[in-house]
Amino acid sequence: MLFDVRLPIGLLFLAIGLLVAATGLTGDKAALDAHSAGVNIDLIWGAIMAGFGALMLGLAVLAKRKGEEPPL
Repeated sequence: MLFDVRLPIGLLFLAIGLLVAATGLTGDKAALDAHSAGVNIDLIWGAIMAGFGALMLGLAVLAKRKGEEPPL
């Protein structure tokens, strides 16, 4: 049986995405306005990374539930 890489990738992206999003939520608003024209890049990309991690975890759980082998 091969190792399903979706589980560790999902955990990694979810953890890093949550950390980046938390940085975006607690970051300095003055620096945000000065460097990125008021767009909270950390919050946006943190949410995207966390969403991708959740998607990978969901796919890993679905594959395990169906009992299918990971593709080669």
